[in-house]
Amino acid sequence: MPEHHASQYKDKEKPTQIRDSNIVAAKAVADAIRTSLGPKGMDKMIQSPNGDVTITNDGATILKQMQVMHPAAKMFVELSKSQDIEAGDGTTSVVVIAGSLLDASAKLLSKGIHPTTISESFQKASAKAVEILEGMSVPVDLSNREALIQSATTSLSSKVVSQYSNLLAPIAVDAVLKVIDPAKSDNVDLRDIKVIQKLGGTMEDIELVEGVVFTQKLASIGIHKIEKAKIGLIQFCLSPPKTDMENQVVVSDYAQMDRVLREERQYILNLVKQIKKAGCNVLLIQKSILRDAVNDLALHFLAKMKIMVVKDVEREDIEFVCKSLGSRPIASIDHFLPEHLATAELVEEVAAGTGKIVKVTGATNAGRTVSILVRGSNKLVIEEAERSLHDALCVIRCLVKRKALIAGGGAPEIEISHRLMEFARTLTGMEGYCFRAFAEALEVIPYTLAENAGLSPISVVTELRNRHAQGEKSAGINVRKGCITNILDENVVQPLLVSTSCIELASECVRSIMKIDDIVSMTFGYNLVIKVVRL
Repeated sequence: MPEHHASQYKDKEKPTQIRDSNIVAAKAVADAIRTSLGPKGMDKMIQSPNGDVTITNDGATILKQMQVMHPAAKMFVELSKSQDIEAGDGTTSVVVIAGSLLDASAKLLSKGIHPTTISESFQKASAKAVEILEGMSVPVDLSNREALIQSATTSLSSKVVSQYSNLLAPIAVDAVLKVIDPAKSDNVDLRDIKVIQKLGGTMEDIELVEGVVFTQKLASIGIHKIEKAKIGLIQFCLSPPKTDMENQVVVSDYAQMDRVLREERQYILNLVKQIKKAGCNVLLIQKSILRDAVNDLALHFLAKMKIMVVKDVEREDIEFVCKSLGSRPIASIDHFLPEHLATAELVEEVAAGTGKIVKVTGATNAGRTVSILVRGSNKLVIEEAERSLHDALCVIRCLVKRKALIAGGGAPEIEISHRLMEFARTLTGMEGYCFRAFAEALEVIPYTLAENAGLSPISVVTELRNRHAQGEKSAGINVRKGCITNILDENVVQPLLVSTSCIELASECVRSIMKIDDIVSMTFGYNLVIKVVRL
């Protein structure tokens, strides 16, 4: 055989090896989080390099904290992140589906089907699957609070805090409904819902506050409650000014020393008098980096004038506080005028666990914002509760974006699989093979749900196929009873957007991986550039 022919055949092996390597790496990521899918899924304990421990079964959190080196595996991490941004829930499902589609692709490649054919067929199959899902969906009205609570409960059922879903779900629904106009809104800005963590108490102490909650202690002494509050939010410091540059002032005489202290006292007193003159009786002070935002002398004067002080308000919280209270931040004392103050019915300090919190409620010009105070016995529980609550809020946001629900419990995946199989029979050539492989790959969700629940996956999936073939569209796996039932009767529902987004994003990611036939490292080129520059 001539040599140039031999080299041609040798080159053909490389893209196959690269594809196999990508598929193995990405599937390893999918298999790592497959066990945490569904209500009976296991949790993962993740230890960071600095010793912090996180316990979670949220796919996006697990993948974000995993140290993934392979570029194809990193694509799966990004895939989970995309699902988290788009839908907020289904972050584990999307990776499991993508892993299964890759497995199906590997089998098709081994049959000699070209990657581009697989890629294009998967795109068509994905569009057909979304069409089937839309046909299955049930429209939902945002005024139907019960349906919203059911979908939030389904999202929470697979979390560590699932036993508190009857508390968390209504809070998530009420929070979203308070920050939107149900008649007009088609999206929710989750920045309007502030989740505050406070150690102490139990999960049952979680509460929804229509107003602002500060975890900082009151800086003022002796004032714990103010009714009919006039609130000012300042971004300047109530402490003696410093010189712009590092320099020293040498005081040689005690009379000069006395004068410096007197001037300082007078300067702070004037500031405090001006604040009092505007009618302010609650002062919020932004955290300062360069010098003390407020010193002891200023606090003494403010306490004498019966002004409550909350200091060290974080810079990123300013926008939320202003929107909640209907006020404006005041950057200098000259602008401290009555029209820039917010009014509220009540500002009070409340005991919470070992510490205290400050609640501001009944703001007159309040914006559409709420605060959720999450309590728990330890840091791990509180953090997981916040993540679970975020997922539940995202589920309600999905329903605001697309007002439609579908059944959960693996029912939609089996229905798509069944309908795509039927559709594949009408196709000819390679496309029919690819559609059939796509349909079979989607069975991984009910298979994994059954496996994690300790049921026999093969018999469960076979029974599901049988039920769906008889026309029972809502037949799904009832994990609690360990059998197959009409999942809508069990109130296991999820937003349409979560499932459509899962399938679209997973097939997109798999198509990208299929199209890759080589991995080029950039280090050599970088070194070359350095050498050229040096020459």
